[in-house]
Amino acid sequence: MPGTLPRFPSLPRGVTMPALLNSLPRGINPPSLPRGITMPSMPTLPSLPSMPRGVTIPSLPRGMSLPRAAMPAVTEAPRRLLQDCCSVLDHQTPGGLCGCCWALRPRYKRLVDNIFPEDPEEGLVKANMEKLTFFALSAPEKLDRIAAYLSERLTRELNRHRYGYVCIAMEAMEQLLLACHCQSINLLVESFLSTLRLLLEADKPHLHILATNSFVKFANIEEDTPSYHRSYDFFVSRFSEMCHSDHEDLDTRNKIRVSGIRGLQGVVRKTVDDELQVNIWEPRHMEQIVPALLVNLHGLFSAFPSLFSGSPAEQTEVCFRELLCRAAYGHINNAIKPVLMHLDSHSLWQGRGFAVQCFQIIMYSIQSQHSHLVIQQLLGHLDANSRSPASVRAGIVEVLSEAAVIEATGSVGPTVLEVFNTLLRQLRQSVDYQLTGYYDNGGKHKTSSIEEKKLQDAVIKTIGSFANTLPIYQRSEVMLFIMGKIPVPGIYPALGSPNSGFEGSRMIQVMLLKSLLQVSEHYESSNLLTALPSSFLEPLLSFTLMEDPEIRLLVLSILTSLIDRHLIRWLLKAGIKRVVLSVHHDICTFQHDVFVFMQHAQRLYRHVYLASREENSGRSHYQALFTLLAVLSVELANEEVVVDLIRLILALQEMTLSNQECLSVFNRCGIHALCAAFLNLLSQLGPPPTLHQHITQVKSVLCVITLCVCIRLPEGELKVDEALLFIQSKICEALAGSSYSAHCERFNTPYTPQLTEEDRLSKRKSIGDAVSLQVDMDLPFCPDTPQTEHITFETLKNTSLLQSKLNQVFELIIRPPPSPSGHSAPRSTPVYEMKFPDLCVY
Repeated sequence: MPGTLPRFPSLPRGVTMPALLNSLPRGINPPSLPRGITMPSMPTLPSLPSMPRGVTIPSLPRGMSLPRAAMPAVTEAPRRLLQDCCSVLDHQTPGGLCGCCWALRPRYKRLVDNIFPEDPEEGLVKANMEKLTFFALSAPEKLDRIAAYLSERLTRELNRHRYGYVCIAMEAMEQLLLACHCQSINLLVESFLSTLRLLLEADKPHLHILATNSFVKFANIEEDTPSYHRSYDFFVSRFSEMCHSDHEDLDTRNKIRVSGIRGLQGVVRKTVDDELQVNIWEPRHMEQIVPALLVNLHGLFSAFPSLFSGSPAEQTEVCFRELLCRAAYGHINNAIKPVLMHLDSHSLWQGRGFAVQCFQIIMYSIQSQHSHLVIQQLLGHLDANSRSPASVRAGIVEVLSEAAVIEATGSVGPTVLEVFNTLLRQLRQSVDYQLTGYYDNGGKHKTSSIEEKKLQDAVIKTIGSFANTLPIYQRSEVMLFIMGKIPVPGIYPALGSPNSGFEGSRMIQVMLLKSLLQVSEHYESSNLLTALPSSFLEPLLSFTLMEDPEIRLLVLSILTSLIDRHLIRWLLKAGIKRVVLSVHHDICTFQHDVFVFMQHAQRLYRHVYLASREENSGRSHYQALFTLLAVLSVELANEEVVVDLIRLILALQEMTLSNQECLSVFNRCGIHALCAAFLNLLSQLGPPPTLHQHITQVKSVLCVITLCVCIRLPEGELKVDEALLFIQSKICEALAGSSYSAHCERFNTPYTPQLTEEDRLSKRKSIGDAVSLQVDMDLPFCPDTPQTEHITFETLKNTSLLQSKLNQVFELIIRPPPSPSGHSAPRSTPVYEMKFPDLCVY
């Protein structure tokens, strides 16, 4: 009835309420009860002997309880009342007796207590949890108290090792976090994070996993209200430590590591996009996060991936990619530096292994406009390890090569030439180390030629990889830059340290020419003027007459690559028919290319003529000459060019028949084969059929013999029957009546190369060989005792002094008179520096 006061249930006869009032602290009076309400009596409990001070009764193991025989038999209602009283005593506060009775406790505490079942295996009481959630949403100002009480209850259950209730309390906090609005979530977060710290500090792996899962759910919540006082330093440190777990059980170890990785991923998601949160990109955080990820990432690239099923490697890759893709411009360096330090400390640069695959993930994950920052970090790290073993340097260079392939086109950065300057500097250092046998100045750490050659090959490959990412105009600048580093006869001094000597200079020449070949092989230019400017062609051609056969072969390959824009050199390997079909369908000649080529044609013909008679030329040299001539005839299919090439071939044939030339039998066979192979190709590309018939009739068998792998040269002098020679008159008759007839008069003047001082100067063995230099005074003849002129260092020094004096005299002659106004007149161009048109030169 309304107005009737509630009464407590009566107790059985003989059961009385213990005198709780006598146990209250002195000076504290209990609140008076309303009129008509009496305090129910409690069953009399058996008294226990008092324990000494400081001695406590140990708790029973989980699942064990005291026998109930000594307890008096009571009904269900008194039993419930007894449990409520025990709960009241558990939660009694020293500030008063507000919680002395369960019915008088605050409502939020009662709602929290109701979510815990009697048996923890039953799980969270969902109906009561819904009541608690509704109360929290209705009174959001109570959220901090609810969270604090839940944290207190969880702490008590954790201390009592009641892990089932711990899980229930954690689940309740998660549901409150997900149900609360963004404006009020800060009231829960502090207690929630302190609870997670408590679980992560425990020594139970399942508690670590429980805390991590809760943190990940919290990290996925989007917050609109900023928080200025949160700190995630502890979680970064603890999750990173979990990633390094070495638990003896493999399954448990993997679970702990996966939890640590997921925790780090949650920290990144929670902080990376919020400028008001802790800066996760600081070095102190990156130095913990990145190594923790790399340790677990190593298992993904194991040689036995099947053994790592269920391992944290895949989760690590996802987390690592997410971290890198969120990195802004100013954060790249802080994220990459720990990677370099980890690879150094664990010696992971050697071979094509983890380092390459790690940076592949990095290059594919970061924003493309930031990729050049990774390249700069690697270049700086390469310089820092210039005195490390060759295997370490080679590993860094290999990573650079792979990173350049992935890198977006043209994004190497503003210092393009600095990239190539660093790589070329590594080449020079490697040559020095190879010749001295040590990779340090103190001579303590030895190195081998095999290791240094591997490094040199890796650097050359990397130069080509970088060049392929650049636009055409920058590739031209790179080729000019590399050419400026090569010692050119009579132009540049020798490179290399004093320890390397002449052999070091020659090795540097070879290395830089190989680098230049790497760039030129993938060079695609729309015209010859861009591909072969005079500033590049003139120093390059000077190498065609060097006595080093490897240098000559590299120069011929570079020339062919730059002229060949339709991959004729590759079609030749498949057969002449492929070239003929390509010419008739795809290739057309531009007149401006012919005009540019004719400006350098005579000089190029002269170098081909002189290079073909070098004594140490091998089969590969004559094959390279044939490829060069074939590319010229296809790319520049002009009547005048074809006639000049035929004149050159006839001059080479005449050279083999001359007794004045000191040619070996192999050289003569090689030149005959070159002539026959080229004219055979030329006759199928477009000249009249009559020329093809003549070429087919006299085609020399030496073409097949000399260009085969196994050849057997005739003993003694080589005698060639006239029937196997190409006749100039018959070629002219074959070309008569065609478009080539207008240029047939040029056959009346045999081709004769003009030897220059450059050709004589280039006959040195090495550019560094300036101590005793011998120059042939009469190249066309081979007397028994050759006349030589000995040029010493003093001779070159006096020549330089004379040139310096002449420059001073010329400067005085052309110096303008002083101006009356006091300002110096502009310097006029001296006559000897003026460039006149070809028509004005006699």
